[in-house]
Amino acid sequence: YSQIEPRILAHLSRDTRLIQAFQNDEDIHAATAAGIFGVSEKDVTSAQRAAAKTVNFGVIYGQSAYGLSIQLEIPVGEAQRYIENFYATYPGIAKFKEKVLQAAKKNGYVETIMGRRRYFPDLAKAAAAVRANIERMAFNTVFQGSAADIIKKAMIDLDHSLRDSKSSARMILQVHDELIFEVPNREAEKLKQLVVEKMESAAQLDVPLKVDIGIGPNWAEAKS
Repeated sequence: YSQIEPRILAHLSRDTRLIQAFQNDEDIHAATAAGIFGVSEKDVTSAQRAAAKTVNFGVIYGQSAYGLSIQLEIPVGEAQRYIENFYATYPGIAKFKEKVLQAAKKNGYVETIMGRRRYFPDLAKAAAAVRANIERMAFNTVFQGSAADIIKKAMIDLDHSLRDSKSSARMILQVHDELIFEVPNREAEKLKQLVVEKMESAAQLDVPLKVDIGIGPNWAEAKS
């Protein structure tokens, strides 16, 4: 999957700008960089895009300004401005995060996109320092858990299709957001079409799921 967690973030947060970026197949990291640094997307530098990519995933992982400053090797104040500018660019995300954490405090759990729960019973009464860490885990669970939901659904659909078609291809490994198959050369193109179809239709989001495929003699040499 290509950028599955930011796509889930767009869907769940209903942030108009983020949804628009994915629907228009924009470079999401360049779009974020434009908002963070106050420049047009065409003027975003490679360094700014790289920083924005870190911020995009850092928000999902609940990264603090201090953590971001360490990762980007910048002052904490500058990292805090990046985060504030991110939320200003995508205001729906801040509202969604607050909604998730308030529900987690009230209910003692968060839910993935397909309804699986992870419980955080101590969130409401935890001390401030501990609570911040629990909140990071709770918010992140929504996205990592939802990504796991989607790829597991794709795996089930693909397994059924491979059995029904009597294909010689075998699904042999899942690595985070990737699936690895062993397939005879003669069936490779047919399998490629099937994998894209099943992975991209595993969930119906407000933004398209996008899949990148590589084919090669081994995982390291597989080329899209």
